Amino acid sequence: MSIITLITDFGLKDSYVGVMKGVILDIAPQVTLIDISHEIAPQDVQGAAYVLYTAYPYFPEGTIHLVVVDPGVGSERRAIAVQTPRAYFVAPDNGVLSYVLAREPVKGMVSLNNPHYWLPEVRSGRPVAPTFHGRDIFAPAAAHLARGVPLANLGEPLSEIITFPLPKPQIRPDGIIIGHVLHVDRFGNLITDVESGHIEGKRGLTVEVAGRMIEGLGLTFSSVEEGELVAYLGSAGYLEVAVRGGSAAQELGIKTGDRVVIRWRNS
Repeated sequence: MSIITLITDFGLKDSYVGVMKGVILDIAPQVTLIDISHEIAPQDVQGAAYVLYTAYPYFPEGTIHLVVVDPGVGSERRAIAVQTPRAYFVAPDNGVLSYVLAREPVKGMVSLNNPHYWLPEVRSGRPVAPTFHGRDIFAPAAAHLARGVPLANLGEPLSEIITFPLPKPQIRPDGIIIGHVLHVDRFGNLITDVESGHIEGKRGLTVEVAGRMIEGLGLTFSSVEEGELVAYLGSAGYLEVAVRGGSAAQELGIKTGDRVVIRWRNS
């Protein structure tokens, strides 16, 4: 049985997510649909890219990941599908696959410009809705892949797609690490671009964020008292900063891209 996951910035107040699922099930009724997230901040392509990156490795090989965070909908941006050894990805060509493609080799990628695999009503004469390619192009493409349609049938092959440079920490000659906040999760925890390999097993660490100092690494939130800051290695393998029982993002006034500095005793 094929699996299709969904990541959008649609929320659940309106019918958009349900309509996309209806389109998929009408074309591929045996598919299993999995919601990864529909609470991506509106138009937050980088946030969607990070969420996809942390989720896709935990699904079976051959899973189809459908991502519709698409501030360029209706413009000249392309709709694309990409195959890697691990999975298929259906998304707008706006950089939302940047993290995945930094890890995964590409087996094939196409522009979704074959109208035979768009919504049936579109094929019969109704124009593509310029504001809802999720329904008219992306969802049908994912469903046809789930039915076994070869990637090459969905449109013209591509040699390159848009990716953005991934944030990386700067490691200075004196050992100080200048990192950045990659993502702020629902709890207000700050997920940085400092990977476990940069700090694991080392002693004398101090994390500075928004002028506040955190001494050492905790194991989890309960390593500190209620309301205190804690730095720890999170489940995705990155350094994170949290407030026990609160929101680090709110308390520190931090947003994605802000700086985090890791120092070592005597550095």
